[in-house]
Amino acid sequence: MSWVQELARPEIVALEPYRHAAWEPSLERLHANELPWRPADDDSAAGLNRYPEPQPRALVERLAQLYSVPRDCVLVGRGSDEAIDLLTRTFCRAGRDAVLVCPPTFGMYSVCARIQGAEVAQAPLLAADGFALDGDAVLARCVPGVKLVFLCSPNNPTGNLLDESQILRLARRLAGRAMVVVDEAYLEFAARPSLARLLAQLPNLAILRTLSKAYGLAGARCGALIADPEVIALLRKIIPPYAIPQLTLEAALRHLTPDALAASRAHLAVLMQERQRLTDALPRLPGVTRVWPSDANFLLAEFNDAGAALARSREARLLVRDARGYPGLGRALRITVGTPEQNGRLLEAWG
Repeated sequence: MSWVQELARPEIVALEPYRHAAWEPSLERLHANELPWRPADDDSAAGLNRYPEPQPRALVERLAQLYSVPRDCVLVGRGSDEAIDLLTRTFCRAGRDAVLVCPPTFGMYSVCARIQGAEVAQAPLLAADGFALDGDAVLARCVPGVKLVFLCSPNNPTGNLLDESQILRLARRLAGRAMVVVDEAYLEFAARPSLARLLAQLPNLAILRTLSKAYGLAGARCGALIADPEVIALLRKIIPPYAIPQLTLEAALRHLTPDALAASRAHLAVLMQERQRLTDALPRLPGVTRVWPSDANFLLAEFNDAGAALARSREARLLVRDARGYPGLGRALRITVGTPEQNGRLLEAWG
């Protein structure tokens, strides 16, 4: 039995997956109980009356190319959230297993665990060290029931990259015991290569990527899990057979062409300039007590009166994220970097 089978829920290992209708696009379809006519206003390439291709080959190949990994290391899902849920359901037995998170961090890791009935262990980031990863605390809390360690880098909501050497140390120390899942949703905004390049050396490493942030496709809901092929094969057993809607597939393929990627890079360059503009300007505003360095497309700022700052931003018709509910962030707001005009309006509202 492989390390993946040893780590995963035995009932998932033994599961006979649902067998969807055969995908043979060269033949006319009378085998999937679909309506043979398109809706009158349907201008999609394949027709919305037809089920989409399960794990669409063209999209898997395009994402494998984008992320520089083999195609059998890629699972496409509805944003990163679906991959988080699939990992939790595959590896965590209700009432017996656990995930480990490092707060303050993205809330879906804990939500998915609790939905599954798994425990949530915590090893908080070190706020005094710029929200650094406490590798020793992670290891100390990784009791045998912990099957997944979720690390967000750059971290949401703090914006900082986690130390790569610490992440790799954890992956090595937890080999055969737990999956180390690194959420790289914001990596395009940081000056660091993906840890996916080390997957062959560290098969218990898994990487979450998304088209929602840097590629402007949040509404399309398309993300990818990059992991060892055996992990991908196991998760394919439980992902819904038609997980990627046809319109999402077509939108993603359109926005992953060379011209579209060049446009995304141009937007990214403007956003990085605007991030620096806000980083420089916010600390000079009255009421702002601290702005944390960011490697993401947002900034975390602390205020004397965060509630008043929220009210003033709303008066300027701008929404920022109230981060005061996160542990240790009782006076903080998270500000997504917007257009130059939006950022100027926000600075004026708080000036």
